[in-house]
Amino acid sequence: MPDWSYQSLFRPLLFRLPSLPARDLTLGAMGLLSRIPGGTFVIKTLGHMESHPILEGELCGIPVKYPVGLSGSLDIRGAAQKALAQFGFGFMEIGPVTVREIPGSLPVGRDTAEETLVYPEPAVNVGLERLLGRLARGEGHTLPRFFRLRPMPGASPAEASAQLKEMAAKLAPYAAGFHIDVLTPEVRDSWTLEAAAGVMRAVREAGAAEPEQGGRPMLFYLPLDFTAAGFAALLPFLRQQAWDGLVVGEAVYSAQGAAHIGRGGLEPALAQLRRVRSALGPGLPLVAAAGIHQPQDALDAVEAGADAVLLHSGLVFSGPGLPKRINEALIYEKVRGAAPPALPSFWAHWGWMCLLGLGMILGGVLAWMIAATTVVLPYDVSFLGMDPALLDLANSGILRFMSHDRVTLAGTMISIGVVYFQLAYHGLRHGQHWTRTALMTSGLVGFSSFFLYLGYGYFDPLHALAAALLLPMFVLSMRAPADRPSYEPAGRLNSPEWRLAQLGQLLFVVLGFALAAGGVIIASIGITRVFVPTDLEYLCATPEMLNEINARLIPLIAHDRAGFGGALFSDALAVLIIALWGIGEGRRWVWWTLALGGLPAFLAGFSVHYFIGYTSFIHLLPAYFAFMLYALGLVFLYPYMMGRAAARKEEAR
Repeated sequence: MPDWSYQSLFRPLLFRLPSLPARDLTLGAMGLLSRIPGGTFVIKTLGHMESHPILEGELCGIPVKYPVGLSGSLDIRGAAQKALAQFGFGFMEIGPVTVREIPGSLPVGRDTAEETLVYPEPAVNVGLERLLGRLARGEGHTLPRFFRLRPMPGASPAEASAQLKEMAAKLAPYAAGFHIDVLTPEVRDSWTLEAAAGVMRAVREAGAAEPEQGGRPMLFYLPLDFTAAGFAALLPFLRQQAWDGLVVGEAVYSAQGAAHIGRGGLEPALAQLRRVRSALGPGLPLVAAAGIHQPQDALDAVEAGADAVLLHSGLVFSGPGLPKRINEALIYEKVRGAAPPALPSFWAHWGWMCLLGLGMILGGVLAWMIAATTVVLPYDVSFLGMDPALLDLANSGILRFMSHDRVTLAGTMISIGVVYFQLAYHGLRHGQHWTRTALMTSGLVGFSSFFLYLGYGYFDPLHALAAALLLPMFVLSMRAPADRPSYEPAGRLNSPEWRLAQLGQLLFVVLGFALAAGGVIIASIGITRVFVPTDLEYLCATPEMLNEINARLIPLIAHDRAGFGGALFSDALAVLIIALWGIGEGRRWVWWTLALGGLPAFLAGFSVHYFIGYTSFIHLLPAYFAFMLYALGLVFLYPYMMGRAAARKEEAR
């Protein structure tokens, strides 16, 4: 469920449902997908949530891949932990956890305008024993887990100390660390600060042992709505107890005890972060858990003193791509002050792919010229043993029909060449791993498809020569060095342009899948029955009649069809990977790649059909549908990739 599907399709539908059924449906579906063989691969492929490892670091001495974590109160039953772990998180919070289950019966409120979730029962959880059972069965991910431990409502200070220490001891084998959530609304109403500090001290001392002795880092959980005066009174205890870190909580509580978690928590969180950082110094790890709804919010939290952030309501309202977007923004902040590394030479690797792309363009242009004039080449005539004039005399539609196949193939070849050149020059040259993946996947399919026509017994020497010349270029271009972080400014805001771009991205993803399906179908038809009904209607002939004209005619046509299907599938994979992984704010070159890459194929397809009079609506309907996706997708992506959003990025450079 990446952002392009969540924002465009699923969120509008899910937000029509009551909040709890919507949450359970979403988490249940993601959890089910992650448990199916290959399910996590699908999640990773569609979302491409991984970012450059330059962000790898530590949180309280625990190695984390990214400084973005998932709040435990979003998936309290652990239904989708394995799926959520693929979203670009570096660690996960589990909790709140209490020694006994606290069931929930009231619906969760959802204020879409304010982007806020309201939990009338904020401590709902499955309890310690059920959680231990789930952990013993395994959750299918290796991310560090930080458990948020909370005393039972109504517990006395002595009972709370015993409960927290019991939970820490039993969960220690599964824990990277603990968030100690003592100052709950009930505690603040019924305990003195000294009593709460005593509980904090007892739990902190229990966690002070070495990790091999069961000790784990303990972070104090500071309520988001804790006042400045309250913090000043608490500060001596925090200094005395020497906590391993501190979490600025995610909720503002109402007078009725309901937890409000949403966008409005950002400003209080920033104020708390500045207050804590000023009082406790630069060395204490701080985690911000409130109000992170867009990458800029995370950057603001880091500027205020946070070392990491936790996501909750932001994931619900902004979409599952938020962790990756935050990681990309943090990567850019990390590298923006440094000079980009020197670009590799033309002959290192990327230049060979540029030459391959130019070769495809040149080959496509020549193929188009031949297909629009003589149609057949001397070796085609030799294979048939029949003069083109005689062939035209036998059936006046055959040469035009072959021209239509060969022109569409030529246009697809030009499209592939444009896409390959762009990906090589703007992506592979800069060490962008997603462009290398696109080129590798598309190229392997493309070169393999050269041999589809052999199944019909026709060896095309020109295709074989092209493969022989281009394959070494492909191999040399795949010698790319290690991936580099992107030095392009990352999108920071959930702007109207960004939301519109999600729809444009969806259209191009659908286009990529549709073209891939079309390529497979065309190639399959080319190596089996060769013709579709509208083809035979245009030719006014049956396969038997064509076979009577020349026994080698159908193998020749099949070779064209299979080759075109394979080329279309190769082109589709490149477009699909660009659509899935390459859309970003201000990436003008990606927009131009999609625009210029699609134009030759559509121009060739439509022009040749109208030129030869093959205008069957049913036959051209898939092409009309594909062009609609292409045109609308470019329109919806333009403001984000080329318009005001792009201009803002240029200013940021």
